[in-house]
Amino acid sequence: MMADYLKKHPDKKGYFGRFGGSFIPPVLEEPFARITKEYEKLKNDPQFIEELKYVRKHYQGRPTPISYAKNLTNFCGGAKIYLKREDLNHSGAHKLNHCMAEVILAKHMGFKKVIAETGAGQHGVALATAAAYFGLECEIHMGEVDIKKEHPNVVRMKILGAKIIPATHGLKTLKEAVDSAFESYIGQADTSIYCIGSVVGPHPFPMMVRDFQSIVGFESKEQFAEHENGALPDNIVACVGGGSNSMGIFSAFIDDKQVNLYGVEPMGRGDKIGEHSATLTYGEEGVMHGFNSIMLKDEKGEPAPVYSIGSGIDYPSVGPEHAYLKDIGRTKVGLCDDKEAVDAFYKLSQLEGIIPALESAHAVGFAMKLAKTLPKDKTILVNVSGRGDKDIDFVVENHPIPNAKF
Repeated sequence: MMADYLKKHPDKKGYFGRFGGSFIPPVLEEPFARITKEYEKLKNDPQFIEELKYVRKHYQGRPTPISYAKNLTNFCGGAKIYLKREDLNHSGAHKLNHCMAEVILAKHMGFKKVIAETGAGQHGVALATAAAYFGLECEIHMGEVDIKKEHPNVVRMKILGAKIIPATHGLKTLKEAVDSAFESYIGQADTSIYCIGSVVGPHPFPMMVRDFQSIVGFESKEQFAEHENGALPDNIVACVGGGSNSMGIFSAFIDDKQVNLYGVEPMGRGDKIGEHSATLTYGEEGVMHGFNSIMLKDEKGEPAPVYSIGSGIDYPSVGPEHAYLKDIGRTKVGLCDDKEAVDAFYKLSQLEGIIPALESAHAVGFAMKLAKTLPKDKTILVNVSGRGDKDIDFVVENHPIPNAKF
């Protein structure tokens, strides 16, 4: 059952408070209006709901479990740490939750091709997977820097049949991939759909991706109660770039005011512009990529250069719903820098046998810090949004494997 908050947000124009909306070229107004209209019809259609349930259970492998991280908890010496295992979702991350649904929508609308951006490559892999399953063409735009850094995922996308388009301008990372994908989509909007990879972009995508990802939160609520005798988690922790995995797990708990919701931002190498991607911490209100939210700006008011060791979270804006929830005081911001993320990457691997994505390692790193400040009867649920296969070569080459004796 959808939580009361989710029924009321966003409004009909796609706003969460003053954040959100749709700021797009006139040529895209009709295609986006059509997508909005079709999604509003389809989301309540029994056939669509049953098809989505089927692929989630029999193809994706949902529900993903919650694991009690006993060894990590003992190491930290404070609150109990639980892990929502989205790394066990087919293709290795939470991204397939909305990609399968977006491609069903595309097929329902008669489109033959899906277009998307990707940073760490997990959205690209998930969309290529969904496109292969449903028989559609797939075009993925990815920054040249990330293509080199996330080589295993690039190979996976190619094996799955996707066409990879390098973004070669600017910093050659996630923002530039979005720029490139939007430009390509404008010329193909009559035959293709742009499957945005997070809770960002013009309406209806922040709402639509959140709705598709909310399965993570609603599963978690039921599963956590089994672990803790019907209780809710005291704290939920998830990394935030655009914010799809975090909105996914937060969604079922927004109305439960006793649950603290922490969105963890990447502090990278430091607090100067260009050294981090901590948008909610250092940003200000602004419009980019078709929506109004909080963004990091340079001295000219343009999107600032950003950085994170996690390629999927180096984005100079954030989903409008995240901006709204922070603005009203419902969510809190946590910070994790590169060094802490790498430490968490190795700690979770060597203490629990779970190799997390570097993006997820930011959430784990913050949760480890938080656990040490809380008594042992408190609980933390961390969304492990993806597995770390894609990152192992990069991490080992740049951060030698530590001795397993902590």
